[in-house]
Amino acid sequence: MNDSPAAAASNESALSRRQRPAQRPFLGLIDAVLVPGRPTFDFDGAVAEDHARAVWTWMVRDVAPDLVDANADDADPAAREALDRLVPELLLRARSTLAEARGEAERRLRMQVGGDEVFDRLPAILHAVKCRSLFEKARAFGRAVNGMTDDAALGLALQSMPLQDQAVTALLMQAALGQVQSPGRMMGAVIRIADSATEQAVQRAGFAPLVEAMLSHAQAQIPALQQFGAFADIDLICRSVDRFHRLMRAVTGFVELGRVTRWSTIVAGLTTTVSELIEPKLRDVGPNVNLALRRHSGTDRIDSDQVLSALNGCYVLATVRDCRESLALNALFDQIWNQVGQALEIHVQRNLELFRQSPSDRVIGARLDAAIKMAELRFNPDYAEVLRRARYGAERRVG
Repeated sequence: MNDSPAAAASNESALSRRQRPAQRPFLGLIDAVLVPGRPTFDFDGAVAEDHARAVWTWMVRDVAPDLVDANADDADPAAREALDRLVPELLLRARSTLAEARGEAERRLRMQVGGDEVFDRLPAILHAVKCRSLFEKARAFGRAVNGMTDDAALGLALQSMPLQDQAVTALLMQAALGQVQSPGRMMGAVIRIADSATEQAVQRAGFAPLVEAMLSHAQAQIPALQQFGAFADIDLICRSVDRFHRLMRAVTGFVELGRVTRWSTIVAGLTTTVSELIEPKLRDVGPNVNLALRRHSGTDRIDSDQVLSALNGCYVLATVRDCRESLALNALFDQIWNQVGQALEIHVQRNLELFRQSPSDRVIGARLDAAIKMAELRFNPDYAEVLRRARYGAERRVG
């Protein structure tokens, strides 16, 4: 066994490399247009994070290993600034390699960059890197939109985009929309500019990139909805459902989509995918509520994990109620909504009666508090306040 200082240092270095988190593609220079995972639909202004990471790895390893530090810290502004200065040379080398790839050379290049899918998106990714300096301005534009109260001013601001260059506009819209809280206002302004709500009119006015950016951001909500189990981030899931709804309503509520067009096909696909991901979460709400609020025989107890699951389910249920226009879940939602409402009414009254009989019982009190919170989510705050006053009254009578 080799215990020399050199071997120890080598092992320590290898361990450090294994533990170092992966760099952000291009050290974060194009984060504004990255979307998570591998999207089902490609958009000119959006770059799949997996694709960007593959291209970045290819550049560092094969295109410019003499220029780029493979161990650079992507959180270091100096490292990003240094890379930013090198980008023109990186793009020149990458495009030269791409232009020279023919026959067997192209086949090898496809393998080097990560496969056919990444290779096909390589020109779009290189274009995004070229336009990197515009992204912060686009994000600032998106933030400014939130403060605009004058629809005419919003329309003028949208018309200031370089609409004659659709490739650049696509990237700018993708970057800007990530900051926009009410995308429907933007689409309303576009319809007024186009003087028509048809797909063709929106496209003629030069705003197809805005619609596609909205669909891209809607698609980007899907990974957050793919969480299941006890460790799912319910707050993130609910925010993603709400964001999906706002984006989809901005498209389907303003644009008259054709029956079989690119946009209508994408809308149908996204609606189906998101609905299928939410469906099992809805089906679990009723059983989880019953398990969380039932009284245990023998030694009574409250299962905090089960209560949390039930509360999380009620949050999802309330979110779906507000966003159901963008989902294909109406029949299932109505069924679950009614079942949960009936179950909560029974559990609330049952636990309230038990609490009146034993107001000092902490288990019953905790279970009643959980039931009241679930009722607040399922019904309304006023109903929950009535229940809280009844609980307080029971405590005072004993005191």
